[in-house]
Amino acid sequence: QVQLVESGGGSVQAGGSLRLSCAASRYTYSSAYMGWFRQAPGKEREGVAGIYIGGGSTTYADSVKGRFTISQDNAKNTVYLQMNSLKPEDTAMYYCAATGYYGRYYPHLMLLKTTYNYWGQGTQVTVSS
Repeated sequence: QVQLVESGGGSVQAGGSLRLSCAASRYTYSSAYMGWFRQAPGKEREGVAGIYIGGGSTTYADSVKGRFTISQDNAKNTVYLQMNSLKPEDTAMYYCAATGYYGRYYPHLMLLKTTYNYWGQGTQVTVSS
């Protein structure tokens, strides 16, 4: 069973930074997507960033472009989300997600929650003004 474990959440003031990590175990796909989603209270879960681990291509939601960066460390089977210039509206539970095999990079699929098969338990990010 694939397991995704997030870490790195916390509380920070507006303008600050956090780095989230997602460690994947028993995940052997070399051509697939991994992504970060978030869900604020009373809102739908939304895609934030995705990475095609077969080639490294990335996709971002407009709301985080230029502030967040997704990256991967294949040796550690870990995906990161570097979040800079955080805003109060970034406050949410952040979830790591992964797919099964995808042979190509389809950017229009990477921020859709229905694309993903595996989910972590989430890590809370709180940004105060």
